[in-house]
Amino acid sequence: MALRLGDEAPNFQAETSEGKIDFHEYLGQGWGILFSHPKDYTPVCTTELGYVAKIKPEFEKRNVKVIALSVDPVDSHKGWISDINETQGTIVNYPIIADADRKVSNLYDMIHPNASETTTVRSVFVVGPDKKVKLTLTYPASTGRNFDELLRVIDSLQLTSQFSVATPANWKDGEDTIIVPSVSDEDAKKKFPKGFRTIKPYLRYTPQPNK
Repeated sequence: MALRLGDEAPNFQAETSEGKIDFHEYLGQGWGILFSHPKDYTPVCTTELGYVAKIKPEFEKRNVKVIALSVDPVDSHKGWISDINETQGTIVNYPIIADADRKVSNLYDMIHPNASETTTVRSVFVVGPDKKVKLTLTYPASTGRNFDELLRVIDSLQLTSQFSVATPANWKDGEDTIIVPSVSDEDAKKKFPKGFRTIKPYLRYTPQPNK
């Protein structure tokens, strides 16, 4: 069955390009992103893995660990990493799971038979410190992901997990947020000392609480 928001992210042990890992131990007490690739030595994946390596410090600032998956063995991963480093002008600095037996792919429902019987789609799972799934995204093999958007989503998830706010359309870190409807105006005055403006009773904006 497909994983849903709020489900526990299944734990697993696997070989990776950086040795054997236990997924939950790898994440520790922080956040995590698990993202899959159809197979090694594919062009779109090469650009994705290279870009994630370049922006890994941005994930680290947010206490997020990244880990990739591809349905090929470790030796293949290591050869491919050399190509990624060469063509993308970076150094891959995070593990890539070897999933030749499709164990993890099946555990996370990453293989969609109507798309491909053998390779994974571009799945993304954001996992919180409680090991629960906070966000899922599914792209076809032909479309590269927007990892800047994933950073934006992480900012929203981390903010809304701490404060009684939601983030509006196209929100970016530093912009005004929306007070959730379950908070009364009276409580909002206490929770949000910067004040708020009411557009409708259900639509109240307040400056980002942690800025």
